[in-house]
Amino acid sequence: MKETTPRPYSSPVVDGPERAAARGMLRAVGFTDDDFAQPQIGVASLSSNLTPCNAHLDELAKYLEEGLRKSGIRPIRFGTITVSDGISMGTPGMRYSLVSREVIADSIETVTGAQGFDGIITLGGCDKNMPGCVMGMLRLNRPSIFVYGGTILPGRLQDMDIDLVDIFEGIGQHAAGSISSDQLKVIESAAIPGPGSCGGMYTANTMASAIEAMGLSLPNSSTATAVSDQKKQECLRVGPLTVELLKKQISPQQIVTRKSLENAITTVIALGGSTNAILHLLAIAHTAQVRLHLDDFTQIGKRVPVLGDLKPSGRFHMAHLAKAGGLSPMLKELLDRGLLHGDCMTITGKTLRENLADVKPYPAEPPVIRSFDNPVKPDSHLRILYGNLAPDGGVAKISGKEGLMFEGKAIVFEDEETALKGILEGAVQAGHVVVIRNEGPVGGPGMREMLSPTSAVMGKGLGKDVALITDGRFSGGSHGFVVGHICPEAARGGPIALIKNGDAISINAQTNTIELHVDSDTLAARRAAWTPPPPRVTRGVLAKYACLVSDASTGAITDNPHPPH
Repeated sequence: MKETTPRPYSSPVVDGPERAAARGMLRAVGFTDDDFAQPQIGVASLSSNLTPCNAHLDELAKYLEEGLRKSGIRPIRFGTITVSDGISMGTPGMRYSLVSREVIADSIETVTGAQGFDGIITLGGCDKNMPGCVMGMLRLNRPSIFVYGGTILPGRLQDMDIDLVDIFEGIGQHAAGSISSDQLKVIESAAIPGPGSCGGMYTANTMASAIEAMGLSLPNSSTATAVSDQKKQECLRVGPLTVELLKKQISPQQIVTRKSLENAITTVIALGGSTNAILHLLAIAHTAQVRLHLDDFTQIGKRVPVLGDLKPSGRFHMAHLAKAGGLSPMLKELLDRGLLHGDCMTITGKTLRENLADVKPYPAEPPVIRSFDNPVKPDSHLRILYGNLAPDGGVAKISGKEGLMFEGKAIVFEDEETALKGILEGAVQAGHVVVIRNEGPVGGPGMREMLSPTSAVMGKGLGKDVALITDGRFSGGSHGFVVGHICPEAARGGPIALIKNGDAISINAQTNTIELHVDSDTLAARRAAWTPPPPRVTRGVLAKYACLVSDASTGAITDNPHPPH
């Protein structure tokens, strides 16, 4: 290691006689004279045994640290929080999920800024880890790499691959009487076999893929399974690579550009990824000071097909994609067809085109990634809908299996719990449009995911007969005719607040419209009578979040200087 490696942030912390106290503190944790002459690189590990997504991250962090030591750098590891979406789903605790993205970004920014790290490696697993890490990296804009903890292996039951979503849908099947309590327990016990993030093209794997396409992680980081030697080898490579980024002074804001964000959107669409990607990519773009709008997803979606035959709507898990060759062959195909920007810089110090130059195509079987001649869907499954029900937009995930249009009568619930009860107990019938409101970023507060209600609908066998709309959001595991992120949300007086039972609602994924069929005079009278609901929370982190957060249509960010109120 040459001493010419830049140390712009650690030098003011440890150099000179006036910094003797700082050096004394660091000597107590193992620093030597030689270490003070080298850059300081922080390792942000989101390890926690509260969820299988993150339970193995401490082990992976050891490989990251080993790679740094081999480069002559004494690693400094610190922790930040995670919450488990899968465990908190369907409970009041889920209100903290999206909030955790902000806490993760805040904590990475805080520690990195306070300690004077010259570079940073972030290591995450569960859904909000990925965008939270990237936002933290972007805020201080120091050479950085994101490492994904990796996908879980699928569970096995009766020679079938299953996962967490099968448990949630099993709850609906149990309520419908189609499986017994003992059968539900068998599914529960088999679906999650060990460490790693939820195994379909759910939010964690979607965001890991987007970040890889964006250039902030190593090729095939998103598809290497959590327990694989490939993941360990990736971690060993990252330390030396971070040092090279320092030498070249390549920072996240050089990598996260308008073009690289378009690459991320293209990748999410091609994989059939989660609606949460829209929320998170808008937030990442804001943090990178890049202009990105909901309508950009529509424009890109017109030319990008869905190729990934992946759960929840498809057949395969991320582990199957790993066996087939990872994400890189699909990216190469997209690049060769002019659908990706190949000149984007990545953390390898090479462009995306250079990274993909020698990548071979997928084998013919298994067809985890379909060919362009036989796509799952010829255009995007992610639909941005507008209309008198969502003047500022709503987000749908329409695979095509649900149909492209739905008309029905509203059945209104003021929160997720009462909606789930209504579905499981039979109040929701074919032809209903389930309306779940007061679950937006402010109204929740926290914008909960609605995996429990959507899974209950599927489990009850109503997936093609019922639509569901909400100012909350959906898990990557949700599927069916569902529309979330309705803006403005109910708590801010959006039209969703004015819906009454029996109102006619139409959703059209061809014209990208969502309409409430109530005449303007009636709506005006309802608006005049409407009063904002009292806040559910008045103290603590949720209350602070509700005061600061922007609309979902701008990413539900909290560092917005002028959040709408």
